[in-house]
Amino acid sequence: MKKRMPSEIKFLAFILAALLFLCLPALFAFAGADEMPRTPRSDGAYARNAPSLETDMKAAGLTLGQPVYLRITKAPAELTAFVGAEDGTFRAFRTWPVCSVSGRPGPKVKEGDGQAPEGFYTVGPAAMNPASTYHLSFNLGFPNAYDRARDRTGSFLMVHGACVSIGCFAMTDAGIEEIWTLMQAAFTGGQGSVPVHIFPFPMTPENLQLHAASEYAEFWQALAPAWSAFETSGRVPDVSVRRGDYVVLAAQ
Repeated sequence: MKKRMPSEIKFLAFILAALLFLCLPALFAFAGADEMPRTPRSDGAYARNAPSLETDMKAAGLTLGQPVYLRITKAPAELTAFVGAEDGTFRAFRTWPVCSVSGRPGPKVKEGDGQAPEGFYTVGPAAMNPASTYHLSFNLGFPNAYDRARDRTGSFLMVHGACVSIGCFAMTDAGIEEIWTLMQAAFTGGQGSVPVHIFPFPMTPENLQLHAASEYAEFWQALAPAWSAFETSGRVPDVSVRRGDYVVLAAQ
């Protein structure tokens, strides 16, 4: 048998490592749409954060494992987690500053534009990545049906740890661990997907008027009804896409 040279062994090891790195996302995907992938990293994050979250939520009249709704604004750069209460409404539980978000207010239009998306997205268990380069992450699912109707392009738009962003929302490792724990508990409790609504700013009449001259004013007006519906009722509105446009119906 021919003896392999050290350089050949190193090359084969490199190829195997590269294939493993490329295949990890596929392996997670095959977990199934209703299954949340797990790693020692994500299990450790849950174990560290669940006890303190349970205590804080109990003090707020909430329970870990109830449905979660996430709302992001770019200005101010914040992510707020709302948790379902016994009366069926969602109550603000915690707000984290977004450590880094690339681009400026306005939608993501094409791959490489450096913009983070705006609009309405849903995150299922299989979109969670417990082996992210940025600690933990979840895929927002951009482009959605509205984006595709406008030929918007982009991929792997995430909410993740660390504090660096190229089209994503970086929450720091500590922040994403808390958010991850809330989502994992909600999925375990039966929530099929977590709605994530992303706005350029709080969609108040005053802010909309302030930005009325923007090139994105019409797009932002299409987002505003979802903000208003939630602020009025405390219930996450039903958002669908019909003939390429967002349709917002107040939750029953």
